[in-house]
Amino acid sequence: MKTVHQANVSSLSSAAEGLESDCFVRVRKRDLETMEAEIRTLRELLPEVISGDFLDIMHKGLSADAFKERCSRELQKQNDISRQMRSRLNAALAESQREKQEKVVLKQQLWESREQLQQQRAFSAELGTASCTLLWSVSQREEVVKDMLSDNITVAMPKCMAVQTLETFMEEKAEQDQNSQEHHFVLALTGIVTNMAAVSCGRDFLSTSAHTLLRTMLKVLSLIEPGVFPKLKVLMLMALYNVTISVNGLKFISESSGLLPLFCTLLEDPDAEVCLQALRLLQSLLLEREMMSQVMPEFLTSFPLSRIQHLASSKHPSLKQTAQETLDDLAGFTNIQNKGSGNK
Repeated sequence: MKTVHQANVSSLSSAAEGLESDCFVRVRKRDLETMEAEIRTLRELLPEVISGDFLDIMHKGLSADAFKERCSRELQKQNDISRQMRSRLNAALAESQREKQEKVVLKQQLWESREQLQQQRAFSAELGTASCTLLWSVSQREEVVKDMLSDNITVAMPKCMAVQTLETFMEEKAEQDQNSQEHHFVLALTGIVTNMAAVSCGRDFLSTSAHTLLRTMLKVLSLIEPGVFPKLKVLMLMALYNVTISVNGLKFISESSGLLPLFCTLLEDPDAEVCLQALRLLQSLLLEREMMSQVMPEFLTSFPLSRIQHLASSKHPSLKQTAQETLDDLAGFTNIQNKGSGNK
């Protein structure tokens, strides 16, 4: 083999020397046949030299290099994303820490504000109670009531305060204590209204310009259960009774809805003074003949006359007398109504 190769190289070199370098190459036919034989030999020997496993390894190597390159690029991409996420996380942690610190400061400020509000509320309640109690005391004098009514601002303030306070008290009555500042404040405001209604000019004012207040008082009376807040009930009943002394006041209260169930509830109260003031208000309403003539049938069938009869045997002298007078008034009113029906 070595000898053949040497002869071929020598022959090719000598043949090439006789040709132009930039044109065709003249090759002897025998040399061409020799090259073809060598190519066939190489083709036959190549599978033995380079096996299929080697080709697979080469292919896998190339694939591994490509995969490694892809992994490297993907790793770089993930590292970039990780750095961005870490940066965002650090910023979020810093923001969260700042917000936590602000929250602690706000909680402290809120706690301090709440404490101040509680102190101011307690002070305002004490001041309001003291002021209203003082005004309640001085309003027992008629000239004081007249002075209050002569000033629109002075008279409007207690009226609005009484309505708002009674409404709030009505909503929170289950949480109220009879010894609380709120309860004393409501008592004082109601006492002012009661004293105002005890004066003729005050009655006229309440019966014409304070219908909302009167309706609120009637509503509160209907919502308070028997045995609860008896002093407040007594003051409101006294105020309503004083208002009924006025013709306009009597007409307004007698036309109010829910009077029958209201009296049924009030007369079941265990407090004798509440029952007494309820009977006095009922006696005053009996003077409104037109209204009573319309409700008397329902009144006689639904009203607990047995309760009034029981109160007529009470050991409380004033209650006993008033209950008996109420029974007499009801009997007299019934007789008058029966005679009127007979004449017709």
